[in-house]
Amino acid sequence: MEKFGFVGLPNAGKSSLYNALTGGSALAAPYAFATTDPNIGVAKVFDHRLDALAEMSGSKSVVPASVQFTDIGGLVEGASKGEGLGNKFLAGIREVDAIVFVLRAFRDDEVPGSHDPLDHLRIVELELTYADLETVERQIEKKRKALKGDPSLRAEVEAAESALAHLEAGTPLYRADLPPEHIEALRPWFLLTNKPVLAIVNLDEDQLTDVETVIKPVQEELGELAPVFGACIQLEAEAAQLDPDDRAEMLDGFGLGEGALVRFIQAAYHALGLRTFLTTGEKESRAWTFKVGSTAPQCAGLIHTDLQRGFIRAETIRWDELLEIGSWAKAREIGKIRQEGKDYVVEDGDVLEIRFNV
Repeated sequence: MEKFGFVGLPNAGKSSLYNALTGGSALAAPYAFATTDPNIGVAKVFDHRLDALAEMSGSKSVVPASVQFTDIGGLVEGASKGEGLGNKFLAGIREVDAIVFVLRAFRDDEVPGSHDPLDHLRIVELELTYADLETVERQIEKKRKALKGDPSLRAEVEAAESALAHLEAGTPLYRADLPPEHIEALRPWFLLTNKPVLAIVNLDEDQLTDVETVIKPVQEELGELAPVFGACIQLEAEAAQLDPDDRAEMLDGFGLGEGALVRFIQAAYHALGLRTFLTTGEKESRAWTFKVGSTAPQCAGLIHTDLQRGFIRAETIRWDELLEIGSWAKAREIGKIRQEGKDYVVEDGDVLEIRFNV
């Protein structure tokens, strides 16, 4: 399961976002450091294709794809130097796959701190950069010494030296335009800024009428580096506690449709190069997460290792074509099920059945 870590200043809305995404009940209070231990939860990836296939098949069980979110305590300016609670919480997200910046734009006299999301972005970027600088400075001399006896470390040391120069200049690595081989070589260092990033700007209800204007400065600052979303996180956290019908009614009442966080989860999923293939039948319809470029045997292995080991072929059809036909049996009858071999690269939205023999 892919993992995302929330990073933001105190009171930016991280715990409320966690609750909104997971339906959890993490403490969200209008004072700093309400979160002292990381909260870890799982959110479902909404997929209308899965629901439609499950209805077509009369599935007894529906299993969506999922992602994991970690909510850590708030950073403050100077955290890397020990201010507030320091950087100790960052250890909780070193192994996540992507970082989510939670940036405050809402106004509330009872909640201290700035409501300028660019102020929040500047501080969290700088603190993550300083945390990474400390990590690289602590490890690089050991690697340089080890290189003298192990030439295979040269690529890693060169990547670390390049990273060190950027971090010393105050530049997070996702802004440094590092070559792919450096990004890969630095992966075992678990650097916080050597990860994909997303940003969500936390709005108040009044700002929902002009979301694009509020989030535009953040979009311009991050450019192509990160998708940026605007959401009234508190509102969506409250909606998440309701049953599906009441939730939909509440969100519709604010003109939010399915809610901003559904789109956010889908974007987070795609930001990591994740895609979905589907299986469907009377017993179960399920969404399976795979990396872009995966072959049919690799995807078969996600279902069960025996399917990859004994792979013969994949029988497949696009989800929308299958829905139009009305059933797998009918699609097979009229010759619409394709037979694909070991070299087939699975596409997002493929419906698969795997033939195997072990």
